[in-house]
Amino acid sequence: MTEFLEIPVEVRHGDRLLCRAVMEWYPQSGGTFDLDGQSYVVLERRHRYHLRHGTYRLANVALLVQPCTKAVERSWINGRWLIGDCSCRFNAQSELIRCAVNPEGPCAGCRWREPLA
Repeated sequence: MTEFLEIPVEVRHGDRLLCRAVMEWYPQSGGTFDLDGQSYVVLERRHRYHLRHGTYRLANVALLVQPCTKAVERSWINGRWLIGDCSCRFNAQSELIRCAVNPEGPCAGCRWREPLA
């Protein structure tokens, strides 16, 4: 039987602490979640450990996030999450930037969309 450990989570945007909470799950880098009506994409996840009784134990998790205005289109390509339409010539092939000509998106209905050759 797996026991759920209540580990505190810090949600940060830059140097600003957005909240401290206990979550039932920890989103992976590239994952999105909602907090107080705002959507965020996780840029990085950091684990902090404490040495107790000769054993390292997870003390808390810090999620470094960036606000996003809408659901992010994501694809798992070559072992990493890429955002946007990966079949478009202008896709940046990045976890952070959608594309060169329309970085804010959305990809659906974009007038610059060109399929890969």
